[in-house]
Amino acid sequence: MAHLTISQLKQNAGATACTATVDVQIQKCVPKTTKSGKPYILVTFVDATDQFSLNIWENLPQYQTVQDLGIEAFIRLEGDWIQNQYGIDGVRWQLRLLNKGEIATFLSGDPETKAVQDKDWQDIVTLTTAISDPRLNALCAIFLSKHGDHFRRTAAARKNHHARRGGLVEHVAQMMRCASAICKVYPKLNFDLMITGVLFHDCGKLWENSYAESGFTQPYDLEGEMLGHIPLGINFVEKLWTSLMASDHTANWAELQPSSDLVRIHLLHLIASHHGTYEFGSPTLPRTPEAHALHHIDNLDAKYEMFKQAYQVSSELAPGIYEKQFPLPANLVAPLQHFENDSDVSDDLEINNDLEVKPFDGELF
Repeated sequence: MAHLTISQLKQNAGATACTATVDVQIQKCVPKTTKSGKPYILVTFVDATDQFSLNIWENLPQYQTVQDLGIEAFIRLEGDWIQNQYGIDGVRWQLRLLNKGEIATFLSGDPETKAVQDKDWQDIVTLTTAISDPRLNALCAIFLSKHGDHFRRTAAARKNHHARRGGLVEHVAQMMRCASAICKVYPKLNFDLMITGVLFHDCGKLWENSYAESGFTQPYDLEGEMLGHIPLGINFVEKLWTSLMASDHTANWAELQPSSDLVRIHLLHLIASHHGTYEFGSPTLPRTPEAHALHHIDNLDAKYEMFKQAYQVSSELAPGIYEKQFPLPANLVAPLQHFENDSDVSDDLEINNDLEVKPFDGELF
């Protein structure tokens, strides 16, 4: 019987049952009733790669077992799994507690996910080290040094995109790589500010979407619930900046241009405006090229991840057409495959590298 991660289970399960075991942690266990009054519990399972929810009906033996175990229990699910428009469902399945050795293996995380996140972390370190402005360079270095462990166990969201332990590192690293590339295309964009803004744009999620030191469940935080990650991020960076400016080695920064106050307010603006619109939670609108670029880079990476996840779980409605997945706006269509050059054909072609390219004269034919 195959032993899969949740992500792998979503890729393998479909209309035909997939027989597999999967190790998980219970994140939520919510008692509910149907419209006809039939009791069931909605249980959310998590691991290092993803999460899924399962309805457990009152007539199943697992109904009472899961409630007795409670949240954060480590268990192994075993059975036949299908996937429909409502998500993963078990046809014939059972569960048991993991033993100590299995828990230790589970907590070490999925090796593939760990390798991706380790590479992403190194890219973040490399790109922030490349920042020329000593103030922004030092700010990033202090954050990564003092809060790196916390950062590395934080998700980018509770659902929708990068909703896993370490997901924020994946999201930030990809955004940094994108920002670095865009700054080469638009060289007037401030590279130092862009990279720093990417690092800190979601730093408030260290309180809104962080994980415990051991495990894959996201606890709820009072500040995260009441303030949200944008105000928390602004407040956090303001304090970190103030602490940096009060340190001994900043005396020679007084004459730097642009001024430290101006650099600070531009950075805070990136955090405040990165959702792009008031209705999506930004307290202000993007007012600089860097703020607009950051907003679109953030949105692009989030949407790309949503597509990636949606293709794994969507039912095929017709060849190449897949069922809509929230929050994407419409049914999905399979992306166009990359063109693969046929070497046999290309070998037969005689390519004239001296071909003269004439300017377009307005006539197509």
